[in-house]
Amino acid sequence: MIRLIGYFFGIGTMLALLVAAGVALYVSHLTKDLPDYEVLARYEPPVTTRIHASDGGLMGEFARERRLFLPIQAIPDRVKAAFLSAEDKNFYNHPGIDVTGLVRAIVTNFQNMGSGRRQVGASTITQQVAKNFLLTSDQTYERKVKEMILAFRIERAYSKDRILELYMNEIFFGMGAYGVGGAALTYFNKSVNELTVAEAAYLASLPKGPSNYHPFRHTDRALERRNWVIDQMVENGYVSREDGGKAKSQSLGVNLRRNGSYVFAGEYFTEEVRREIIARYGENALYEGGLSVRTTLDPKLQRLARKAMQHGLIKFDTLRGYRGPVTHIDDMSGDWGVKLGEVKRLSDIPEWQVAVVLDSSASGLTIGLQPERQASGALVEERVKGTVAKEDMSFAMRHMVNGKRVKANSPADVLSSGDVVFVEKKDGSENRYILRQPPEVSGGLVAMDPHTGRVLAMVGGFSYSQSEFNRATQAMRQPGSSFKPIVYSAALDNGYTPASVIMDGPITIHIGNTVWSPKNYDGKGAGPSTLRAGIERSRNLMTVRLANDMGMKLVAEYAERFGVYDKMPQHLAMSLGSGETTVMRMVSAYSVMANGGRQIKPSLIDRIQDRYGKTVYKHDERGCEGCDTGEWSDGAAEPTLIDNSEQVLDPMTAYQITSMMEGVVIRGTAGTLRELGRPIAGKTGTTNDEKDAWFIGYTPNIVVGLYMGYDKPQPLGKGATGGGLAAPIFKEFMTDAMKGVPPAEFKVPEGMKLIAINRKTGMQANPGDPDTIMEAFKPGTGPADSYWVIGMGEDGSNGSGEALSPRASEAISQGGGGLY
Repeated sequence: MIRLIGYFFGIGTMLALLVAAGVALYVSHLTKDLPDYEVLARYEPPVTTRIHASDGGLMGEFARERRLFLPIQAIPDRVKAAFLSAEDKNFYNHPGIDVTGLVRAIVTNFQNMGSGRRQVGASTITQQVAKNFLLTSDQTYERKVKEMILAFRIERAYSKDRILELYMNEIFFGMGAYGVGGAALTYFNKSVNELTVAEAAYLASLPKGPSNYHPFRHTDRALERRNWVIDQMVENGYVSREDGGKAKSQSLGVNLRRNGSYVFAGEYFTEEVRREIIARYGENALYEGGLSVRTTLDPKLQRLARKAMQHGLIKFDTLRGYRGPVTHIDDMSGDWGVKLGEVKRLSDIPEWQVAVVLDSSASGLTIGLQPERQASGALVEERVKGTVAKEDMSFAMRHMVNGKRVKANSPADVLSSGDVVFVEKKDGSENRYILRQPPEVSGGLVAMDPHTGRVLAMVGGFSYSQSEFNRATQAMRQPGSSFKPIVYSAALDNGYTPASVIMDGPITIHIGNTVWSPKNYDGKGAGPSTLRAGIERSRNLMTVRLANDMGMKLVAEYAERFGVYDKMPQHLAMSLGSGETTVMRMVSAYSVMANGGRQIKPSLIDRIQDRYGKTVYKHDERGCEGCDTGEWSDGAAEPTLIDNSEQVLDPMTAYQITSMMEGVVIRGTAGTLRELGRPIAGKTGTTNDEKDAWFIGYTPNIVVGLYMGYDKPQPLGKGATGGGLAAPIFKEFMTDAMKGVPPAEFKVPEGMKLIAINRKTGMQANPGDPDTIMEAFKPGTGPADSYWVIGMGEDGSNGSGEALSPRASEAISQGGGGLY
């Protein structure tokens, strides 16, 4: 008997050894193909790039996986407790595999065999790290064995806290959120430090299957799972029974994060920054690099710029009548709110609402407002109605029918039941609204700090939701007469003075077989006039003569220096702004004149930091002598910032052209800006056939430029000029932007002489002369001793300068001129 037992024992031992050898060979085979777990030490997950305004306000986030990497020390204990209770309560005690949990899972799966139920797992957090980072999600025994082997190795190589950190930053939570930091923001619009026990428990329930516990589609299932996690937290001693009961009594409280939390009206700016980062670093850096981008945008100025631009566009558009409803709902029976809810609204213009006309009469409209949407995306059940009085839609009484403007006698002639429109709530009224329509005309605006090139505000059009095309940076438009200061700057930098006299009379240019005869805006000539008068009254004929006299090669050189064009064609017509450029480039060019002639690099970005906080880009390249001095002594000079930017224009020339453009505001085509009551230099611009209206102006500390025009260039209408359309927008913006800011004078460069001259002749004024002005002259220059007219021949055509003729004297006395 003993011999038999020994026989069977020997056979059993041999079989056990064979099985062990087989398992060892199998495991050895698997380990040959195992990935290198040491890559976890170099783990850099895709992280969200965040873009901020200059005051720190969030402007936008870009990510393929919305994740904010959080070190384990930054995750609160209650949040960690929720995940440990939900996924692996023995995490800090097991060696990578929870043997007890594994046995329990094997028994459960054996019992469920044949029942059709899904097999349960017993993966620890360490095993999940191994699977998520190093393996596939295949449901095979081979993958499970590999997972266990890697779990043992990971536990030996890394601390428990490091493993938990990897897990909580990698897992997917649904709704596009990865990692607990991103999930907290996505589901509750909170940081992890602000999460309650109930909220942390809900997030901990999601990794098991985000779609199974969707907060709106499967609310009951989500609550049940969350409450189970809370019970586990109580059982494991992380939460008291009383606190657990309170947490279970709460609703899910999901508050999905929406774009409305971003800085208001910054969409065009944010998109421009997005493109710049891609151009600089590539798409992967933007969508996975976790960059922190601090932009130059001033949120206050951005709001004011948007408001002023929209007001100007709406005012112009409404004067041209109503073009009709957005769309029409044919069947108004049943719940009109459902059909109206499908109409797209302008998301970046929250003041406007979409509405449907329920009834129209001689007194006005009865409207139904588009229902709001709940966090789940479903429409609210409440249906809100309002009215539009006839006087609140007066502009629509002139409406378009078959391409013709027709005058209506009643609102019922304009809109009928089922028409979908835009409306804006009337101030101080409960349910009264004003009819609105998105303007067809558009434009772009840029506000810039002339000393640094920092773009403070940017408006790329009426609405980003309506059109993402950025008219401030992408639209190539003719600047018209707003280009003339470049021509005059070139002249002043090369021997001319503001008192130089040029003939403002008919001129004919022969270019090959082509004959070009430019004209002033009013078709008249003013005769001999000073350069100052040419800028102030925007004389075309004078500008062409001046450009012809000094040569277009010189004009092109300065236009390229200022950054208006990369390579400017040397045609005389270019002196009148016939070439195409952008608002951004024109504002940058004017910044050179505003900052004393130094070249600037326009920038939307102040600083970029990588995911570790290291600065990888900084716009401000100025050096600081003495900033790193070890000790301070009494009487020592303060450290100074060294501006190393290139001087592209003589500082005295910059002041002369600035002074001349102050005259545009005081006596010229932008006279409406005198009401601002502060020193402002600027220039209007109107292109051929009045297709674009420009104004670019500046104080010593800010440059603002804009244009108004149709995207497909077409005439704005007779009399539509930069002074009449663009300057009022500038005025509205500056009125609000400069509130509380003391007026600042333009600084006169040292050594510059101010001499009283006769405004018409450009010669030194006699005592008591009523028509005088103080003019700025560089050292060694001054008013002419004798009257000399540039570009006037005997017949009044283009020719060499000569003494004033009786005909020229008569032209001076007649005056004349116009806007351009």
